[in-house]
Amino acid sequence: MASSGGNGSKQRPVVTRFAPSPTGFLHIGNARTGLFSWLYARHHGGKALLRIEDTDKKRSTQEAIDVILDGLDWLGLDFDGETVYQSQRADRHAEVARKLLEAGHAYKCFATPEELAEMREQQKAAKQPLRYDGRWRDRDPSEAPEGAPYTVRIKTPTGGETVIEDAVQGRVKVDNREIDDFILLRADGTPTYMLAVVVDDMDMGCTHIIRGDDHLNNAFRQIQVIRAMQGIEEGWEEPTYAHVPLIHGNDGAKLSKRHGALGVRDYREMGILPETLFNYLLRLGWGHGDQEEFSREEAIALFDIDAVNKGPSRFDMKKLLNMNGNYIRKADDARLASLIAPLIGPEADETVLARAMPELKTRAKDLNELADGAAFLFKQRPLALTEKAAGLLDDEARARLASIAERLQAETDWTIEALEASLKAYAEELELGLGKLAQPLRAALTGQTTSPGIFDVLVLLGREESLARINDQASS
Repeated sequence: MASSGGNGSKQRPVVTRFAPSPTGFLHIGNARTGLFSWLYARHHGGKALLRIEDTDKKRSTQEAIDVILDGLDWLGLDFDGETVYQSQRADRHAEVARKLLEAGHAYKCFATPEELAEMREQQKAAKQPLRYDGRWRDRDPSEAPEGAPYTVRIKTPTGGETVIEDAVQGRVKVDNREIDDFILLRADGTPTYMLAVVVDDMDMGCTHIIRGDDHLNNAFRQIQVIRAMQGIEEGWEEPTYAHVPLIHGNDGAKLSKRHGALGVRDYREMGILPETLFNYLLRLGWGHGDQEEFSREEAIALFDIDAVNKGPSRFDMKKLLNMNGNYIRKADDARLASLIAPLIGPEADETVLARAMPELKTRAKDLNELADGAAFLFKQRPLALTEKAAGLLDDEARARLASIAERLQAETDWTIEALEASLKAYAEELELGLGKLAQPLRAALTGQTTSPGIFDVLVLLGREESLARINDQASS
C-alpha cells in the first residue's frame, strides 16, 4: 500500500501528515496517530509533515502549541519541512470555496439561524435525521433580501453512494443521501474545519491520511470537496485513508481522564522514558509476531499500516511501567544520572549517580522512583528518618548498630562480598536472620525502609560516610 490514492491514481511518493489541534496537551491517542503517520512515511522513504490546526483562537495559544511541539520532540518524531499553521491559510481556504461557487459545485445559502432551528425541530418531531434540507440549493440568490448574510455550502451528490477503500477499516460506504450540503464558508466569511482540512491536505500533497477512526464520517464529506475540485485545479488526487481505532482504557471504555494520565507530558512527568512510550504506543494496535520491544530502526523497517488492528486497543498502565523498568535497566548510566539529578536537587552529583546506577536501577519502574531510591546518597547528617524507619530503631536495634559499627570499623576490605560475609557471621553469632540486622542498618544509612541491597548501600556511601551514619543512630 505504498502508493495509490483511493481513486486508483498512479503511484506517487508517500506524504503523510500529522495535524493536532492545540488543546493544551498532546493527547496520548493523537501521539500514537502521529507516530503511525511518521513511521509509515519513514518506512516508505516518503515525507512526514506536521500541521497545527490552530483555528480555534481561544485554545490555540502559543503555550499550547509549544506543549505539542515539545512532546513530539521528546518522542523523537522529527517531521519534514516547515510546520504548517492552519490559521495562516484562511485566504487560501476561502479561495477554494469561491472556485467551487463559480464552478457550480457550491451555492450561497441565505437560511437564517431561526429558520434552521425551526427546520431541525420539525425533523426532530417527525423523527427524521437532523440534516440540512437543501432549501437554497436550487434557488436564485436574487430571491434573498439585498445584503442578507449567507453561508457557502457544497453541493453533494443526491444519489448513489460514496465508497472508501480504507487501509485499516477495509471497504466502507455511505448512501449519499446521508451526506448533507455542509457549510464551507460561514456567514462571516471564515472557512469551516471541513473545508480547511481538505485544502491543506491537498496543498501539502498528502497521499495518505492516517488518523483516528472518529474521523471516518468526516472522510465521506471531505472526499466530496476533493472530487468537486478535480476539474478545477491540478493536484487534487484522492488520498489513501487509514482510520485507526481509538485507544480504550483497561475496562474497555474510551480512554478518558478517569483512566489517569492523558497527555504525553503527563507520562514524561511520571518518569516514563521517551523510548518506552514510543515502543508502547507502537504496540497499541500494531504488532510483529510476538516481539514486544523494538528499536527505532526496527520500527521503521517493520511498520506498515496493513498490520494495524481493526479493533480498539487497551491501554494497560501496569504493562507500560513494566516496559519502562526494562528500558531503565538497559539505559546508559550517565544518561539516567543526568535525568534524575534534577529530580533529587542541586546537591545531586551526576558522577556519583552514574557510578551507583548499576545497583540503583535494578528495581525502579520509573525515573521518579529511581530518583527517590538514589536520594539517600546526598542526604546531610544527621539523617531525617521516615516514621517507618524510626520505628525500626528501638534501644535493642541501636545497641546492635553500635556493635555493627565496631565490626565494620575493623573491616579492611570494603567490598560487597567482604561486608556481606562479616554481617552474616555476626547474625549467626546472634542466632538471628540477616534481615534483623539489615533493616535497622538500612534505616540508619538511608533514613528509609527501602533502598538498593544493604551491601550495595554500604559500598555506594563509602566507609567514612557509612560509619558516620551508623554511629549517629547508635548513639542517639
